[in-house]
Amino acid sequence: MSEVAPSTSKKRILVVDDDPVILKAISIKLKAQGHDVLTASDGSTAVTTVRTTKPDLIVLDISFPPDFGNISWDGFRIMEWLKRIDEVTNTPIIIVTGGDPAKYEAHAMQLGASAFFRKPINHEKFFETIRQLLACATVTA
Repeated sequence: MSEVAPSTSKKRILVVDDDPVILKAISIKLKAQGHDVLTASDGSTAVTTVRTTKPDLIVLDISFPPDFGNISWDGFRIMEWLKRIDEVTNTPIIIVTGGDPAKYEAHAMQLGASAFFRKPINHEKFFETIRQLLACATVTA
């Protein structure tokens, strides 16, 4: 009998962060838990990936370096764009940021974030939150 509950097996999770170390660390841990993991290091890649793959959950940083194009992406702008994609409007978004929670948390939750974590991440609570959000999404789907 398998130890992994069907509701959490092979869920697709998109991790969006400009720091390659963070992307790799979170990806390795999520893959070890049996998830399919996609990554993006900027806003336009994140939006494109969401449109083409429709992930079950998104882990998103808030701060990104200035863009060279006409659009300056940050996690808030990415969230606003994601809410325009009908197929993922109800996809849970977990914010993970090194920024000041007093400055970012209320705004992130107002835009529809399901959870907020400050770097460095409390991994136990982080992965428990992911399990809970994926379980809830499976029940309501």
